[in-house]
Amino acid sequence: MAKEVVKKIKLQIPAGKANPAPPVGTVLGPAGINIQDFCQKFNDATKDKMGDVIPCEISIYDDRSFDFVLKTPPAPFLLKKVAKINKGSKKGANEIVATISKEDLKSVAEIKLPDLNANDIEGAMNIIEGTARNMGIAIKGVNDAELAEQAAEAQKEEAEREKRAEELEKMEAESKEETSAEVEVIGEEKDSEE
Repeated sequence: MAKEVVKKIKLQIPAGKANPAPPVGTVLGPAGINIQDFCQKFNDATKDKMGDVIPCEISIYDDRSFDFVLKTPPAPFLLKKVAKINKGSKKGANEIVATISKEDLKSVAEIKLPDLNANDIEGAMNIIEGTARNMGIAIKGVNDAELAEQAAEAQKEEAEREKRAEELEKMEAESKEETSAEVEVIGEEKDSEE
């Protein structure tokens, strides 16, 4: 009789560095599997990929045994590695933090192809290109005109934002002046009544 899968757990763990401490222990402990056994098997399976973050899908069976499937590293991790940056843009596509070549894009797409919903390398490159754009990573030769247009739009938006902030400060200053004038008038009326 086939074992029944009772739970599936997805984790992202640095290659070769799984240990029973959190987050691995806190996620797998309640599932009732041997955490040390999982860590040992995961580390053995990923020791050749040291330095990468490896997503792992763990299937836990009714007899508390388990199997796991290793996936390719996340696209943002690979893009940051290729672009040699620590994190993507805070403003998304409106702020460019790095530029990569089309060859770099293709190499990331080739690595990710087995886990992507794409039939060929061109489709995978389009998916990775979208991820790169959202992280603020430009691709030479692919979206140069679009990047220049986005930079111009971002500058225009920033100028409008500064203009609105100045107008708001001016309105607040006028409001304070009017309020203080009203207070003075009310104070004078009370003096005249006495």
